[in-house]
Amino acid sequence: MKPSFRHIALLLLLALPLMASAQKYACVNTEYILANIPDYTRAQTQLNKQAENLQKEVEAKFQEIDRLYKTYHQEAYLLPDNLKHKREEEIAAKEREAKELQTRYFGPGGDLDRKRAELMKPIQDRVYNAIERIANEKNYAFILDKSGSATLLYVNAKYDVSDLVLDMLGYKAGSNKSDDDASQADQSKKKDISNPEMKRPK
Repeated sequence: MKPSFRHIALLLLLALPLMASAQKYACVNTEYILANIPDYTRAQTQLNKQAENLQKEVEAKFQEIDRLYKTYHQEAYLLPDNLKHKREEEIAAKEREAKELQTRYFGPGGDLDRKRAELMKPIQDRVYNAIERIANEKNYAFILDKSGSATLLYVNAKYDVSDLVLDMLGYKAGSNKSDDDASQADQSKKKDISNPEMKRPK
């Protein structure tokens, strides 16, 4: 598995004091790059849709349990002890099942994590490989990622090779959004379930 962009950036920042000042360097904004790749936008939309469907299924289970609890409390005074115990066990079993389903869908290594890896990793690998190729061709000692965190306080725009990465991947900045797409993108940012750390590209 390739290291994440953030891990690469952190390692490079830690190594900065050891690097000669004459070495060439550059930076990229991976959020900006991914936002301009149609495959990534489609994958994000698909992932959000699946997360929404899975969440509805889990919520329906808990709503059913809530109804069972309310019905039980309304009828409990009429039931003999053995039936009370049986009903309580049935409700508890359904609650366990709902929690197990929630973990299977949304827990670490769950269905949503696997779907995210299936959809996103090939795209992220393409970006990583393009960055690596640019670094080799341009003889950069290191390339930092300036997106999503305060790892860089200032970067001169002339060292940002994000557009060069997009060009190498065959994409053009801004060509991924129509007016409708931009509106939908704004909505998806507000309710992005699968990637809560996503921020507006700088």
